[in-house]
Amino acid sequence: MDVVATGDDMGRLVAAQVDAWDLRPDGEPTRGSRSAVLPVTTSDGAPAVLKVGDPAAEPVADHLVLRRWAGSGAVRLLRADPHRGALLLERAGTPDLEGFWDVEACEIVATLYPRLHVAAMPQLPDLADLVDGWIGDLAALPRSAPIPHRLVEWAIGVGRDLVTDDATSGTVLHGDLHYRNVLSSEREPWLAIDPKPVNGDPHFEVVPMLFHRWADLEGDTRDGVRRRFFALVDAAGLSDERARDWVVLRMVRDAMWALREPEVDRAWLTTCIAVAKAVQG
Repeated sequence: MDVVATGDDMGRLVAAQVDAWDLRPDGEPTRGSRSAVLPVTTSDGAPAVLKVGDPAAEPVADHLVLRRWAGSGAVRLLRADPHRGALLLERAGTPDLEGFWDVEACEIVATLYPRLHVAAMPQLPDLADLVDGWIGDLAALPRSAPIPHRLVEWAIGVGRDLVTDDATSGTVLHGDLHYRNVLSSEREPWLAIDPKPVNGDPHFEVVPMLFHRWADLEGDTRDGVRRRFFALVDAAGLSDERARDWVVLRMVRDAMWALREPEVDRAWLTTCIAVAKAVQG
């Protein structure tokens, strides 16, 4: 059975893992930018999901945090082969949060934060180390770059403050918690999937919820971003000021990265700047 794609490397990897773990394909496969996901049934008849990473992609430590969370607020890890980038996961249900009113979705996501934000793990990268690199790159941006210079200066300033703060790397973060990465479940109302883990500050976690489903905010960008922002920080009991600083830093960083692409994605560049401006008030 061609479980992913006929003859391609990822398809062969998935097929090999199905055989190695004695699984039976149980649905249509999907392909992401760096992985393939296949619904399966285990040898004892339990529904599960097989996820296999692209061998050419940078490895992630998702199996480590999934094991640490042990099913609390996230799908359970049933089996892992990190060397092959293979995970066997509890199968969550549908829907995700794409069809929910964005404020309601933000409030649901905020309930997952305290469960996922466990003590830092030494195997994960530290956000403080990453920020240190961002500061240097931002400082090297020419004033003529198509990013408002005041935003660049703000990002550098708050970055310097945050990089020296112990809280910046004290907590495990999911790293990519947004509408499509939260699924309904029979075991719990909602479970997170697909972490991109890092040790960081919980206030950094709000950022993806602001720019996903961007088309929903057409004609109401500033107020819409702020509506989501305050729904998240209020429901999670976070500091408005600290969350704002992380949003500005992250979005200015993303805008800078967009400029490095061979062909600049102008729409994404505009989105990054719009989000940063919106949370500043």
